[in-house]
Amino acid sequence: MSTKLLMTASGLALGLAGLFALFAPDILLEALGASATTSLSIPVQLMGSLYFSFALVNWTAKDSAVGGIYARPVSSGNFSHFFVGTLILIKYFLSNSYNLVVLLIMMAYLLFAVAFYWLVFRATGLPKEK
Repeated sequence: MSTKLLMTASGLALGLAGLFALFAPDILLEALGASATTSLSIPVQLMGSLYFSFALVNWTAKDSAVGGIYARPVSSGNFSHFFVGTLILIKYFLSNSYNLVVLLIMMAYLLFAVAFYWLVFRATGLPKEK
């Protein structure tokens, strides 16, 4: 797996999610089955700013050596975010009624969690010599 592809994909996914949460928190809340109130839209917009910031980190790190000991804070932070996010989404999905949006987000989180697990704990961060 190419680390550039992983960092680009996660940067784009987090960037799009961040922009959506920043500029359309009411639509996001309705898709998750919550009522769009001012008190809920502020944390959603703050979450969007965090996602967008994380996307910028991933986007700028995409051309660097990432994995193993290289750019360890970037890969560890991504693994932590996606792993804990996967656990939270699984818990939510299992304890609430079926929600396609949550299922799709959960699957994306699981995919990124597995990929960043590989990057943190299995990859060396250097390209393989042929």
